[in-house]
Amino acid sequence: MHDGAPAHFSHRTRQILDARFPEKWIGRDGLITWPARSPDLNVLDYFVWGHVKDLIKHRRDGLEHEVRDEIMAAFNTPNMVHRATRQIVRRTELCSQARGRHFEQLLH
Repeated sequence: MHDGAPAHFSHRTRQILDARFPEKWIGRDGLITWPARSPDLNVLDYFVWGHVKDLIKHRRDGLEHEVRDEIMAAFNTPNMVHRATRQIVRRTELCSQARGRHFEQLLH
């Protein structure tokens, strides 16, 4: 989802997702509902991609397999899950207080 665009809502897209990822995809009218203002709550958006980018920046000009190996290693760093999710409760509370509006400015 980007800039308020609906996530996975076209009928054809939902059919494909249902067939390929039954009961596992996130979106409107799916089994797992896409939360309001999800980039602020999505751990991939607010932590993982930036963290991985920081860990592999020294390899950006490497060979494809070297970069791929570094990305895989970045996901296996100690405490990755803990570091990625430790702010989710605070972010959820701030989202609720902001009534679903943007709240990034409240995190600092």
